[in-house]
Amino acid sequence: MSEFFDMGGRGLYVWGSYGVVLLVFIIEIWQVRHKRKMILQQLRSMRELGDEE
Repeated sequence: MSEFFDMGGRGLYVWGSYGVVLLVFIIEIWQVRHKRKMILQQLRSMRELGDEE
């Protein structure tokens, strides 16, 4: 098992790369959800302003 994680001395590079990619994916998902939430709030407020007129 330790040989698998060591990967011939390149384990830190390989697992570090996987970690960075995973972190980027998590940040991307968070940003998309946050942006969607902000856009939906803007649309609701625009709709409420339109209903008042």
